[in-house]
This record gives sequence, structure tokens and C-alpha cells, in this order.
Amino acid sequence: MTNEDSAALSTTLASLREALGDDAVRVGAQIGERSMTDWTRHEPTRAAALLLPRTTEQVAQALAICHAAHQTVVPQGGMTGLAGGAIPRAVDIALSLERLAGIEEIDPASATMTVRAGTTLQAAQEAATQAGFELALDLGARGSCQIGGNLATNAGGNRVIQSGTARDQVLGLEVVLASGAVLSSLGKMVKNNTGYDLKHWFIGSEGTLGVITRAVLRLHPRRAARHTVLVALDDYDAAVRLLRRLSTRFGNDIGAFEIMWPDFYDFGVALTSMRSPFGEAHPLYALIEHASFDAADDGERFAAALNEALDAHAIRDAVIAQSMADARALWAVRECTAEFPVKMDPINFDISLPIGEIGVFVDRCRAALDRQWPGNRSYFFGHIGDSNLHLTVDGHSVPGVAHHAVYAFVYDMLGPLHGSVSAEHGIGSLKREFLPVSRSREELAAMAAIKHALDPRGILNPGKVL
Repeated sequence: MTNEDSAALSTTLASLREALGDDAVRVGAQIGERSMTDWTRHEPTRAAALLLPRTTEQVAQALAICHAAHQTVVPQGGMTGLAGGAIPRAVDIALSLERLAGIEEIDPASATMTVRAGTTLQAAQEAATQAGFELALDLGARGSCQIGGNLATNAGGNRVIQSGTARDQVLGLEVVLASGAVLSSLGKMVKNNTGYDLKHWFIGSEGTLGVITRAVLRLHPRRAARHTVLVALDDYDAAVRLLRRLSTRFGNDIGAFEIMWPDFYDFGVALTSMRSPFGEAHPLYALIEHASFDAADDGERFAAALNEALDAHAIRDAVIAQSMADARALWAVRECTAEFPVKMDPINFDISLPIGEIGVFVDRCRAALDRQWPGNRSYFFGHIGDSNLHLTVDGHSVPGVAHHAVYAFVYDMLGPLHGSVSAEHGIGSLKREFLPVSRSREELAAMAAIKHALDPRGILNPGKVL
């Protein structure tokens, strides 16, 4: 940083302190490690400053000051992302929404929740439950991730086949633009056909177009009974047939359908110190949740359907959770991904493909990885009901190989299948150069035009997405 840049930053920080207060502006060692990187642990970087506004008005003041000074700003939520979308550079100012938290209102008549962006997903879920409703969005990182970040990345999660992605939970949104202008459209109506639906420009834009500060979320009737089963299957095609079989029988009551290939399942079992409930290994596993509105539903219909599938050789074996503790233990295997950054050097892929192509892709990808890097440890799993496949390669098992080389290798196989390089985790900085695999030149040009219109000075989350 030149002397001139340093002087300009000092002037900007002085203005920010005057507007927000000294306790809302941190620099140097005052900035903790939490704000330096996300769950990828990619290139931890201490920003030039960290802002901690408490209100929408303070967010607006901060952005207006930074916009006038041409100072770049990186919005941050719970830092649970997997694409580098909230990692700052040393010259950036990080803007954390963690103090802008809390439930403002639950409206039983419209079945909505108005919530501030820094509220954790778990806090929002618990508030909805206490009010007799359910917030459909659910992620393994629920205790840490924040609503603003969920919306900024259009998070998916475990129950997309039942309720849709984060985008589908939003009725209204408040956003602060790069200039400091506030777009407040916190309507509770399902129908509002008055011109462009601006909220969808910001959902999934990863803080590159504006900073989400508040949202009106849909609430749903509570599913009073949940039944969880772990199923062993012959192969991927059997999993798809089972999904269709259960969906035909139970419709929208199938709330989750999580697939785990043996590499992932064995890792999760070992990590959770749980004994596999099956007496032998199987080619594929599915964790399935049936969720009913009927509190008297004791799971007999679901169990009967599974027994019929077993008799028809549609499944190999099944273990039904007999208690909440059993269900949590089964889910702990699937949610072992929270420990990936601790137990390995994760190279994460979050891709989507037509459901019918996923099994073939896994076989081809695994074989290609084994040829390219013999001895690699790769883990395949996903939410196939919504076309989402996850792959994590342990960087420790491919010593000397840059993460970028592994990204390029896998995405090269994805391109001919017209899949997506990001199903639910966003683009951030780690997938930016691979975005053309999934988007045409014309689409990218349209995105760039929108970015320039809303952030002409390019101060918001530079180097991310585009």
C-alpha cells in the first residue's frame, strides 16, 4: 500500500468511526481469525478494517462513505461458505452483519417472519418453531450460518426437494446498495406483480450487488412427525427408482433424500464413532426423511412402504430410527462434512447434473481421479432429489498437486454434460474462472451489465463471481 493509499484509508476510517462509533471499527490485531477466511480455510487474510454495524442505517452510512472514497468492501455473514465468497483482501474493508441480528416480527396471519440478516439460521428456526411454524431452510451449518449469507448464496440444504432453496423462502427483502441507498421491499404478499422483482437480483449475488440487511421469510405449517431411515442399495439407479417410488407414494412428505457412496459413508461412520447399523458393506446408502403433518403418524405407513421395497428387492436393507437420538446419530454421519476442514485438506465440489446422469458421472469421475492421482481419497455424496452432487478430494492424498489443478480436472469432465459448477454454495473467488463452464458469453455479459449498473465503482466484493 502506497503512502497515498494509506492516507486515504486513514481518512476513510476516521469517517467510519465518526459515523459508526469506535467499537464498530476494528483494525490490525483487533480483527480475529474468524473474519479472515471461510470454512475452506483458503488464504486467510486480515482485512484493512472490520466494520460491525448494528442497524441498516449504519450499513448505509458505511457504504456511502466507502463509495465516496472508492474503498472496496467485502460483506460477511457466518463465514461458513465453501467458495471463498467472504474472504477479504488486505486492501478491503470487511463488513460483518453479526450485530445486525434478531427476529423483528412473526406474522401468523401471513405466515411470515421478518428477520435481520445477521440472525443465525438456527435462531430463526427456533423462533418459527416457538410460534407454531416451521422455517423450511435447513443446513448442517445452521448454528453458525446467517440468514443474510444464506440468501446471498441462495443456499440449498437438506430439504430442497420438499421446500425449495433459500430463494423460495423469501417474500420481501431490504438491501443497501453500494452508494448507500436503501432498497426496502419488505412486503408479505405472495402476489406482487409490479415490474421487476428486484429481490431476485440480490439473492444468490454473493454481496456483489448490494448488502442484504433484512428479509421477510415464508413460514410453513409444522411437520408434526418425522421418520428417518438409512437404506442400503445396489447402485445409483436403484436410488433413483426408490426416490420415485417413495415420492409417488408420499408426495411432498419426503423431506430429504441424501445419497452417500461407501467412501463418504465409511468416513462418516468412523468420524462419529458409530457402529454401522448394517452387518455388511453395501454399494450405496440413502438417508431418507419422511415428514408428516399428522402428529398421530407413527411411521407405520412409511415402514410398510420400505418393507414392500425390500420384498421387491428394490432395496438391500433398511434401518429405521426408533428415537430422536437414533435419527440424530444417522444424520451425524451425513453431516460429518463440518469436520472436513479439520480432518483433511478439503478440495470441495458442489455441482449439479440431470438426476439420471449423476451415477454415470460419479463412476467416470472416480475412475479418472484414480488414473490421474492413484491413491487419492475422494468422497462422493449429495442431495440427488434436487440434482446436487458433492465431491470432496482430500488434498493431503494428492501431495504436490495444487487445488486449482483438481478443480480444472473435475470441471473439464462436467462441461460436456452441461452441468453447473455450483449447485448451492455460490461462485465466490474459487469458482470464478470456471463460471463459463455453466454460463454462456451472453449470460456473463448480462451479469456484468447488472453489476456495473448497481455498483459502477466496483466496490462491493471485488473479484467474486465475475
